[in-house]
Amino acid sequence: MASRIGGRLFGSLARSRGLSSSVGQSRNLNVGVLGCGRIGQVHLETLCYNVPEANPVMVMDAFESAAKSAVEKYGVEKYTLNDEELISSKDVDAVWICTPSQFHADQIKMAASHGKHIFCEKPIATDLKGTLEAVEFAKSKGVKLMTAFQRRFDPNFMKVKNAVQGGEVGKPIFVKTVSRDPAPPPLEYVKGGGGLFKDMAIHDIDICRWMADSEADSVFVTGSMMVSDLSSCEGPEAIDTALTMIKFKNGVTGLIDNCRQAPYGYDQRIEVFGDKGMVASENNFPNTVKKLTAEGVETDLPYSFFMTRYMEAYKNETIEFCKAVSQDLPVPATGSDGAEALRIAMAAGKALAENRWVKLDEINP
Repeated sequence: MASRIGGRLFGSLARSRGLSSSVGQSRNLNVGVLGCGRIGQVHLETLCYNVPEANPVMVMDAFESAAKSAVEKYGVEKYTLNDEELISSKDVDAVWICTPSQFHADQIKMAASHGKHIFCEKPIATDLKGTLEAVEFAKSKGVKLMTAFQRRFDPNFMKVKNAVQGGEVGKPIFVKTVSRDPAPPPLEYVKGGGGLFKDMAIHDIDICRWMADSEADSVFVTGSMMVSDLSSCEGPEAIDTALTMIKFKNGVTGLIDNCRQAPYGYDQRIEVFGDKGMVASENNFPNTVKKLTAEGVETDLPYSFFMTRYMEAYKNETIEFCKAVSQDLPVPATGSDGAEALRIAMAAGKALAENRWVKLDEINP
């Protein structure tokens, strides 16, 4: 079930920065959080300390120790070990799905059938058929379903998007992203996780699609096992390094550079090149101090933990979802966005296996 690694980090950060709970303030969205592991705690932290409009009233986890810990840590009223109990509660208006991926589709359908709005960590489901079914079911019930593509809400990525959307670099030609992790994940995480494209590159895929403002036409990939031992894995799970090229229908080309290991830190960069200029975002650093002496140059390495790097993005996406619900606005990253990113990831896996360009219309449920 949900991992609980690193759960204390965000509570200590919030308190060290003097952030206080919004208890006593006016709140209008009662929230239930499914999954009290690492990502569940990230969202609880944001909901409790940064979004006055949200009121976490219940949490759920299959491990009682995790659920009880979340209740005590964040001052939530109650917990349950049963997802349906939380989802069906009359006290819950919206559900945050932070459970392992294999439970997402069923929990989306359950929440939609109870008329609850849904914020879901990627993926919507582990396969395209299940994803499309969940997305369509939520639509049929008239509830909002948002896919948690947090990079869209990072201030740097947002500024790049605004420059592109505002025509500041002219007509986009290339979108290039770099996403490299500090160290490879454990083998048990990789096995069954869907592989490099569904697990890691899917965020870059979404960003390229978002920046290109177009649907993908075809995909080509070159990839290999370079920095870890994945010899017991198969398909996209057996690679840790890849270059993915996406041709979009409007002529834009996306190029994604992924690697499971960058010893210098969490490497997150983007560039959009257009016919009138270029806009780019480099890595974030704990600070920008640079010391130069006769012995050389000393500067900080990039952040080494994705939650630290994207802390502001997690807060922003939560604020935007709450705004969409309270003001009845479209969510800024839809279930359909999640489905299309998954379709491209699947095309990338097929392209790798067959060493050819794969058209997106080849990928069907």
